[in-house]
Amino acid sequence: MRRTRSTTLRNPSTALLAAVAVLLGLLALAPSPAHAAPGSSDAAATGLHISNGRLLEGNGNDFVMRGVNHAHTWYPGETRSLADIKALGANSVRVVLSDGHRWTRNSAADVAAVIAGCKANRLICVLEVHDTTGYGEDAAAGTLDHAADYWISLKNVLAGEEDYVVINIGNEPWGNTDPAGWTNPTIAAIKKLRGAGFKHTIMVDAPNWGQDWQGVMRANARTVYDADTTGNLIFSIHMYSVFDTAQKVTDYLNAFVAARLPILIGEFGGPADQWGDPDEDAMMATAERLGLGYLAWSWSGNTDPILDLATGFDPARLSSWGRRVFHGANGIAQTSREAKVFGGTAPDTRAPTAPGTPAASGVSPTSVTLTWAAATDDVGVTGYEVVRVNGTTETTVASSTTTTVTVSSLTPDTAYTFAVYAKDAAGNRSPRSATITVTTKKDTGTPGAGCSVGYRVTNEWPGGFQAEITVRNTGTATVNGWTLGFAFPAGQTISNMWSGTPTQKGSSVTVAAASYTSTIPVNGSVAVGFTGTMLTTNPAPTAFTLNGTTCATG
Repeated sequence: MRRTRSTTLRNPSTALLAAVAVLLGLLALAPSPAHAAPGSSDAAATGLHISNGRLLEGNGNDFVMRGVNHAHTWYPGETRSLADIKALGANSVRVVLSDGHRWTRNSAADVAAVIAGCKANRLICVLEVHDTTGYGEDAAAGTLDHAADYWISLKNVLAGEEDYVVINIGNEPWGNTDPAGWTNPTIAAIKKLRGAGFKHTIMVDAPNWGQDWQGVMRANARTVYDADTTGNLIFSIHMYSVFDTAQKVTDYLNAFVAARLPILIGEFGGPADQWGDPDEDAMMATAERLGLGYLAWSWSGNTDPILDLATGFDPARLSSWGRRVFHGANGIAQTSREAKVFGGTAPDTRAPTAPGTPAASGVSPTSVTLTWAAATDDVGVTGYEVVRVNGTTETTVASSTTTTVTVSSLTPDTAYTFAVYAKDAAGNRSPRSATITVTTKKDTGTPGAGCSVGYRVTNEWPGGFQAEITVRNTGTATVNGWTLGFAFPAGQTISNMWSGTPTQKGSSVTVAAASYTSTIPVNGSVAVGFTGTMLTTNPAPTAFTLNGTTCATG
């Protein structure tokens, strides 16, 4: 079963309070000069630990998480995901587990295999129990106490893994109902784990479905932190539509840093939803400026696929959200550094050689396949990044763990210049390859083409909506590459789209196929989904064309 992202504001009206709550300056965060932080001695540290508000490795090296979330408990067969996430440059991964309260319990053997997979792929592993999500508001949610018991049952698996594993007690363990109730159960769960002998760094999520828009975690952070006798505690804020301005992002994170209280962004999203448009650029830039970790939601498998970083768990099919997280400004490829525990004291600073000049094949009106000679590296090449070159500007358009990739969603009869970079496990980037210029074919339609299009609104709220377009091939030949055209009749605009790439000028819209929807077999169909804005009414488009052919509707 596909799962939606874990974080939502259950009541849209709560967003009206978010700006006030996030911007509050709460004096409870202020450090007390006369108070020594517990467990601050690095000499006594075991593995990953906290010192002076920073997450450090056992050798005292500063460690800044740059990674993603992976929904392992719902997709236990996707065992390749850890290697794919690493190949794209991540140094850590937050793994979704279940304590059995709401979903199928992950066994000790399964958790041991997850840890082994993280270590084999040189990833720091944050393990979290997801069953606690929205406690107090979601009747299906479990308690932090139940989650703590689960961790204790895994003690034999977790003991000795302090260098590699952070224990995130429970995901978003309180909803919007009486979030002040979060504090005491959080303290109790921390004490329960410490009483059981756990020495790991412990991570705690905020209430309000992780977004702390009422400031409860911020106000009580010092009290919660001081309750941990080891001091090895880090706070996790989840940033979605509550954090829709740079001011809200920076104010929240700066408050913890100023108080020398450790924090990271344990989940965040970029695509807009019905509650707002998160400022992911500010999140990533602020995290980099302050040296704080971030873990994007989520690798793949969301019911709401705009939050999938990779489509269908395929690293060669990164979404626009995935390309932003891995290859954009302050992204993982640019800022991630591997934990020293995997590579000894001498860091890998040597970049791979430049890949060979890419060669083009399979050129269509909307896609091209590129192939190049492999780069070499003293440790090992882990992946390649394909960029479009336009003068002095580069835009990442695809990633691959092999020496070939198909670049899709291109415009017919247009010249594109491409080049390739190689990367290694330490995040070193090679010199750029030589470039190749390719002109896509003209879009002359598909011989024997016929089509029908169905359009339906799947959700609607004041000022916005979500819709699905189903394109069916009713012709006599397979459609290989397509562009869909239509016009909105009442001023609607597309905000975000999945399974296609939109271009809108006024009311006119064209949609280019994604790589995984570009082929439509005879009598087959593909679906494109999107969110949009509307004025007072939301009538459906009345006419559609596919590669210039008028389609039936309905």
